[in-house]
Amino acid sequence: MRIIKLNLLALLVLLATNVACAQRGPAYDDEIEVATQPQAETVQVKSAKMGRNIPVVVTVPEQYFDADLQEELFPVVYLLHGADGDCNNWPNKADLDGLASDFGVIIVCPDGQDSWYFDSPIDPKFQFETFVAQELVDYVDHHYRTFRDKDMRAITGLSMGGHGALWLAFRHPDVFGACGSMSGGVDITQFPDRWKIDQRLGPWAANKQRWADHAVINLVPSVKPGQHIIIDDGYSDIFYKVNLALHEALMQYKIPHEFTVRPGAHTWDYWVSALDHHMLFFSKAFAEASEKMTTEN
Repeated sequence: MRIIKLNLLALLVLLATNVACAQRGPAYDDEIEVATQPQAETVQVKSAKMGRNIPVVVTVPEQYFDADLQEELFPVVYLLHGADGDCNNWPNKADLDGLASDFGVIIVCPDGQDSWYFDSPIDPKFQFETFVAQELVDYVDHHYRTFRDKDMRAITGLSMGGHGALWLAFRHPDVFGACGSMSGGVDITQFPDRWKIDQRLGPWAANKQRWADHAVINLVPSVKPGQHIIIDDGYSDIFYKVNLALHEALMQYKIPHEFTVRPGAHTWDYWVSALDHHMLFFSKAFAEASEKMTTEN
């Protein structure tokens, strides 16, 4: 097994020069058939717990098809959408083909279906913590050439997906070695009448403890140092105050993390820009893990 060596200097240059947004030249000689293979595909992943299939968009890097790299393994970034969205949001808004190739990763976008990415205690058809953290990870690891190692997995997302990414990573540190949140709704108790949360947990007034138990910010006392964590939000975002509170809670419990606040609101312009920063952050974590693997082997 050959282990990918990630070149951090090259990645920094790529990000700084916005290579992902520039005109991309051909990756392979025109005569090589694999160059025409699509990088993204939509797959139907069976959830045994929910008893139904969930659509998932998987994007692989260009080098995945290189005949000389057929033994290479790739890190995986799980990328979650927000409320009222679906698995096509990120592929339609961001250049995932370019990001996957520039950073040498597989990007997985599951359809979260307004689930808030936890297992609903009242609706057996919405068991998305089990789906993403167990069933989907198992599917991806068995159908693609991935590192089956937490340190080569990251998860992030926007808004509801930011909450979901941290919820899943904090509760499953054995699955995700790195995590992030962009404009995450990290304290659902502050928004009792929005985004169908009551359909997953029951009405807030009658289920206050349940809501509190499912709020990311209340997981902080149980979080252990060791994961790579990145959180960002815009000054004008609807979730700015709860993200600032999450940062302060992580500081209180001495959990290392990166927290960034930039101009911006709850918009795709902000999230597409933020994704570049998250990908670079994760690439550094993957490079550190890759170096450790090389040393151990």
